[in-house]
Amino acid sequence: MVAGLTACTAAEGAESPTPSPTDTAAPEAAASATPTPTPTATKRLRRTFIPDFQLPPIVGGLAPVITKIPTKHPIVFLTIDDGNIKTPESVKLMAEYDYPASLFLTRDTIADNPAFFNAFKAQGSLVENHTVTHNINMVRQWGYQQQVNDMVGMQEYALQHYGRRPTLFRPPGGAYSNVMRQAVADAGMKAIVTWEAKANAGKMDYQVGNSLRPGDIVLMHFRAEFAADLGAFRAAQLAAGLEVVLLEDFLGVA
Repeated sequence: MVAGLTACTAAEGAESPTPSPTDTAAPEAAASATPTPTPTATKRLRRTFIPDFQLPPIVGGLAPVITKIPTKHPIVFLTIDDGNIKTPESVKLMAEYDYPASLFLTRDTIADNPAFFNAFKAQGSLVENHTVTHNINMVRQWGYQQQVNDMVGMQEYALQHYGRRPTLFRPPGGAYSNVMRQAVADAGMKAIVTWEAKANAGKMDYQVGNSLRPGDIVLMHFRAEFAADLGAFRAAQLAAGLEVVLLEDFLGVA
């Protein structure tokens, strides 16, 4: 069995599914003969949602596949892939919007500057596994051992650079199989994560409906159009009245 979605390709416009988110203003300083430091604006506290969904367990040695979270809470999950383009603007925007995200990074695309992603980690995001090599055909070209080796390589790299082994896996290109599900479980991860909505080329694309829904997992990429994509996601998130929550927190695998 091979199932999944097309992603992480050079021409995102060609993607198509395959079967199978207020700072409290600082109070004005009272007039004083002695100047006092300007108060710093404080981040708002994110709402805490009690999870109403439990991550399915590994059964028969196969990791579960999560495409959307069935929840009644007004929440949405942001995931950002690869790590090709690294700009200060992306760090600034994520901090400005106060968005936590699951960063599905690929070793070969971040190896030139792995420390760049520490800024996102400091903001509350987590690094997850998107393989070492990003072979979008791995599910068809590679057997179990090659797949698990590529996953374990990223597990160890993430631990070395970010102090945590990933708990979630995103397949390059989105396709998965039972062999991959076994490899994910044996590499020490809890689930494969796909999506039904993505921010791409400055707009939102939906596999279901025409707006964000509670529990949607949104795909983005670290690309040159990061600002436009994040802007499209933000407009959709606010229009839907949803809070951006860290997927790992909600699933209990942070």
